[in-house]
Amino acid sequence: MSFPLPPAPRRIAGLAELRAVHQAFQWLHLNEVQLRRWQLEFLAIPAPPFGEGPRAAWFRDRFQDLGLENVHIDAIGNALGELRGANEGPDPPLMLLSAHLDTVFPEGTDCTPREDGDRILGPGSCDNGAGLAGLLGLAAAMKWSGVEPACTILFAANVGEEGEGDLRGMRHLFGSGSEYFQRIGAALALEGSGTGSAVNRALGGRRLRVTVGGPGGHSWADAGRLNPIIALSEAIAKLGDLRLPQRPRTTLNVGTIRGGTSVNSIPEFATADFDLRSIAPIEIDRAELAVLRVLTNAVERYNQPLAPAPSPGGVKAVIPDLRLTLHAERIGDRPAAMLMPGSAIAQSLSAVDRHLGIGTELRIGSTDANLPLSLGIPALAVGAGGHGAGVHTLAEFYDPTGRELALRRVLLLALDACQIAAAPQSLDAAAD
Repeated sequence: MSFPLPPAPRRIAGLAELRAVHQAFQWLHLNEVQLRRWQLEFLAIPAPPFGEGPRAAWFRDRFQDLGLENVHIDAIGNALGELRGANEGPDPPLMLLSAHLDTVFPEGTDCTPREDGDRILGPGSCDNGAGLAGLLGLAAAMKWSGVEPACTILFAANVGEEGEGDLRGMRHLFGSGSEYFQRIGAALALEGSGTGSAVNRALGGRRLRVTVGGPGGHSWADAGRLNPIIALSEAIAKLGDLRLPQRPRTTLNVGTIRGGTSVNSIPEFATADFDLRSIAPIEIDRAELAVLRVLTNAVERYNQPLAPAPSPGGVKAVIPDLRLTLHAERIGDRPAAMLMPGSAIAQSLSAVDRHLGIGTELRIGSTDANLPLSLGIPALAVGAGGHGAGVHTLAEFYDPTGRELALRRVLLLALDACQIAAAPQSLDAAAD
């Protein structure tokens, strides 16, 4: 027989009174030095897109050291460990607590962290060094305190959040090939710094890679042949005039463009990567169609003079195929979704923040929480405390001052999310 969940303020007050929760808080209070030591250690292990393996192995070893159960690296590369719940039956529900391993910085980037007073300097120190350190600290605090969550907590240091990773770590965890398929009832993703931040609206994103091809040739001997770089550049210039809606806000960015072989060669190709974003899936579809229309029209306009013409004798002239070609592929597709304001986990967030005296900062963002929200699973992405700046640049830094309060917040949220996950009748869908 199932019973409805008590109101969120009562649930949070009950959790906050538990002796084990107080002991977990105490661990967080006494072990900032340990958190910093861990953070400096794993930040020195590069984790470029699709190259997170060494850092994942480090987290697997730490999960084992802490005494989590079923510690392993799954088929996609996520480092996983479980803190078992109080009441476990067959195929029990899970609450996912995650932080992404990867950075935006390519292989070869010097990621060695440096210290300047309280600050930790270096690529990835905040995004997602803050989240990963928080994940490990919460696992240690819960294990040390002996807290018993209402369901198993799955700790995940996951791959593939940034850029072309396209949420591949999350897609695997929630996919049919995972041992956790259809068992995760709630999810929290630790994302960067901040104490009161919470992403409850998942920003959708679609990435396109467009290539214009041509015959190429010598810049002098073959002068006049169609140039893919010129055609693609003209199309990109026209995209600057594209009118995109402000409500809901929809954006277009051309992030990279490349092509050609040498300065004295007519290029055989030109490639550009496009990033489309909106909180409304239909606007992403419309923007994609508009972009492809502009690109197609540009290529067709350049090709038009090359249509075979009849010779004076009435026979079509035979000319080599000097036309431009257009190829477009999706290299990323992040679903847009939102957590309904009246959902149990949204009420939990409000109750936790009131209990701790934190001002809630609701945000729109593209995070690992996009995936569960799009599946109707209650989820949030939250900051792991402290503050940082220069994210996605070589000047990135993180200052953990104030981290303890944020991790107390996440701990209470996680334990209440376990109660939500363990009560299927309370699960409320996210909405597209």
